[in-house]
Amino acid sequence: MKVKVNEIRISYKEKRNIMSSKAIKSSDDARKLLFDNWDKDTIALHETFKVLFLNNSNKAKGVYELSIGGITGTLVDIRILFAIVLKSLTVGIILAHNHPSGNLNPSEADKELTQKIKKAAKYLDVKVLDHLIITPSGQFYSFADNGIL
Repeated sequence: MKVKVNEIRISYKEKRNIMSSKAIKSSDDARKLLFDNWDKDTIALHETFKVLFLNNSNKAKGVYELSIGGITGTLVDIRILFAIVLKSLTVGIILAHNHPSGNLNPSEADKELTQKIKKAAKYLDVKVLDHLIITPSGQFYSFADNGIL
């Protein structure tokens, strides 16, 4: 007797050719791309955690909204993050979340989450290039630029 199980299908579809896009060369390049892809109607209302996925040339494969939270925080499931990393054959990621309050300082929870993701990424040979905190006005804090990545 043959046992039946559910089929698991994994897909990643490019809607545009990433080879013609510009490489992300700085934290400000990443901030511009991420801020342009943020919902300006909600950026001051609640925290959202996004991930910018990059190819080996640091060109953007896409931005994924990993979680939407409350006024002071959002829950990030790193298993989902790395499922998407693996599905899209991503080699580099830039983490980002907003602070609706406009405060640019990372919390201890922000720092701990970043280190947890960085440690997991190392096992998969994925580079965590930065973690940005973005405010509703578009200002930002870069973990990499401030030496805490």
